[in-house]
Amino acid sequence: MARQLDEQMTERFAVGQRLRVLDVGMGQGTQALRLARAGHKVTGVEQDTTLLALAREALAAEPEGIRSRVRLVESDGRDTGVHFLPGSFDVVLCHGVLMYVENPDALLAGLARMLAPGGLLSLLVRNGDALAMRPGLAGDWATALASFDTTASTDRQGLDVRADRLDALTSALAGIGAPLRAWYGVRIFTDHAADDAPVPENPENMDALLAAEERAGRTDPYRGVAALLHLCGVRG
Repeated sequence: MARQLDEQMTERFAVGQRLRVLDVGMGQGTQALRLARAGHKVTGVEQDTTLLALAREALAAEPEGIRSRVRLVESDGRDTGVHFLPGSFDVVLCHGVLMYVENPDALLAGLARMLAPGGLLSLLVRNGDALAMRPGLAGDWATALASFDTTASTDRQGLDVRADRLDALTSALAGIGAPLRAWYGVRIFTDHAADDAPVPENPENMDALLAAEERAGRTDPYRGVAALLHLCGVRG
């Protein structure tokens, strides 16, 4: 997903431009720190105090030059209008958040308002059109059959989550003034591995795995059955 995001940022903005990035629901700050290391000014928003503490710990270990480019805010992602002025950011990330929001329309509209004209909105969502894939490949036929007629699911931690369908999100992005520019699949081949499956130790094998996932993530019909969808919209 990081490669996909970098591709869209490179296409959208001038090389070397220092961007203003908002990461809503940043978790432990993986993407926020990666982008700060690349020279961008990043604001991370997270309401989970445990994850926020991990992000602060990771940030504290960075050089001062990187720390100075990161601001961390404890808040719900739906409160962006309370903390920031409209049009304050060039890039807004919202990765792995919508699946935990029952009615995401207000959140999406708020994220779009944060974007400057021409700004990039990056969403990572659970794919509502492929919920039957994982249970089906595992031989759990009852769950696979039930998955065709719902957008409700359960994540790997056993939490109830909600999925989004590509056509519905495409319409939603158009409605908030940030129409879809590109979309990718994420976790196509690897989503069906066991939770405790070992990561390839051989660097060549890992490179090949990532290359296969990246190629499938931009290629039909593979990307349509990905566990997650990465959507990029651009503010008009």
